Amino acid sequence: MCLVLLDQNKLLHRPPKETSLNRLNEGQHPAQQRLIVEELLVHRLVMIKRRDDYAEQSALGCPYPHDIVTQFFAGLPFTLTKAQRRVVQEIRDDLQQPYPMMRLLQGDVGSGKTVIAAISALSVIGNNAQVALMAPTELLAEQHYRVVKQWFEPLQIHVSLLTGRLSKRRRDVLLSELADGQIDLLVGTHALFQEDVCFKRLALMMIDEQHRFGVHQRLALKAKGMVSGYVPHQLMMTATPIPRTLAMSVYADLDCSVIDELPAGRKPIITLALDNHKRDAVIERIVNLCDQGQQVYWVCPLIEESELLQCEAAEKSAQQLAQQLPLLTVSLLHGKMKSKDKENTMRLFKDGLIHVLVATTVIEVGVDVPNASLMVIENAERLGLSQLHQLRGRVGRGSVSSYCILLYQSPLGAIARERIRVMRDTQDGFAIAEKDLELRGSGELLGTRQTGETNFRLANLVRDRYWLSEVQKIADKLWENHPEIARQMIARWLGGKEDLIGV
Repeated sequence: MCLVLLDQNKLLHRPPKETSLNRLNEGQHPAQQRLIVEELLVHRLVMIKRRDDYAEQSALGCPYPHDIVTQFFAGLPFTLTKAQRRVVQEIRDDLQQPYPMMRLLQGDVGSGKTVIAAISALSVIGNNAQVALMAPTELLAEQHYRVVKQWFEPLQIHVSLLTGRLSKRRRDVLLSELADGQIDLLVGTHALFQEDVCFKRLALMMIDEQHRFGVHQRLALKAKGMVSGYVPHQLMMTATPIPRTLAMSVYADLDCSVIDELPAGRKPIITLALDNHKRDAVIERIVNLCDQGQQVYWVCPLIEESELLQCEAAEKSAQQLAQQLPLLTVSLLHGKMKSKDKENTMRLFKDGLIHVLVATTVIEVGVDVPNASLMVIENAERLGLSQLHQLRGRVGRGSVSSYCILLYQSPLGAIARERIRVMRDTQDGFAIAEKDLELRGSGELLGTRQTGETNFRLANLVRDRYWLSEVQKIADKLWENHPEIARQMIARWLGGKEDLIGV
């Protein structure tokens, strides 16, 4: 086999003059295909090895605490959907096992993942252990904190929030309470895995929008639970539906739960695409909606690879809209604002005291204002499908009809035109994710620059997906019948760095 691999490598590094450049560029040369299949095979073997390794580790088995969960359900102003009840049962079964849960929870925007996370946390807290909930932005962490704290306070459960903006004095008090076991659930951002953050008995870590975190960051949080002798259960959550192609490969070591049902009463969101020169018509629509007591998001996407420039663009749009809408209250929200200012702005918007909220894509996830019925996305042609879908999901949460207007700058390129067509034609997050994968590729979709996921050297999950089913069969047989050969292949390709693959 080694001689074969050397021949393939030599051909690819120094192809003969008669070699077809088109086949090489498209990854279709037999030498490439040979190595692509082996790379996909090694990736699958890593997933199998990881699943087996986890099954051999010890976790805190958490019998279902019926009393406290019954109290929690009694206080909810809504009932769970059939899909939510199914997912709760899957997680409940996992948490009772003496080995760590490794589960991915997928749910389209607005499907109700937060209440699932809360019930999962109760299953652990009811067994005298602690829970960590990590979110990628302060805005999302703060929203989770407010919602869960409101649910848990009547149950005498202590919930705290840790972000990078806490004062040193408040942070020291919080860390002391955490180490003493006084905090049951700690919600936070990247601050959760800093070295001086110590849990007394961390038994469950939940990571929202998990693809936004790097592999090292997730491993650092996991290590916090191992101090007590147990590996923490892990629940990864995403509102970005993962195409089946990626789920079969990148997340093959995880059990997957899907909330494939929206809460009752949700109405479809009507999506319109308008050329930028029709902004006056959009302004008129905003006035009419606000006269009816409804509210509006106006989103300014990333203009450059700079958060500062993005904030400046949002500030300019807010000033222009304030001039065009003198009888309405227009406010601004972006990632550079102080935490208190962001929280105050969101509270005023949620209370109906702000008519139009101009924001950067910081509101992409986690913001829930049922009275907001219009989402305007400026320069929509700059965004990918999944991000457009996430932003659209900020509306449609109340009882009135909701709208999403995609403002674009002509002329549109072919890909931008196709994205906008898909957004108009469907609200199915999984169909949108599949199309996004096709248009953008797996790396960009998963944010590989930040997370290191799907870091293939030769394989491309979009181009080479037809190999995946066959590779899975080969990997399963190889691991079962020739585990030593499988481990040698992993070592040759990854050199001991298999922990950095995927999640």
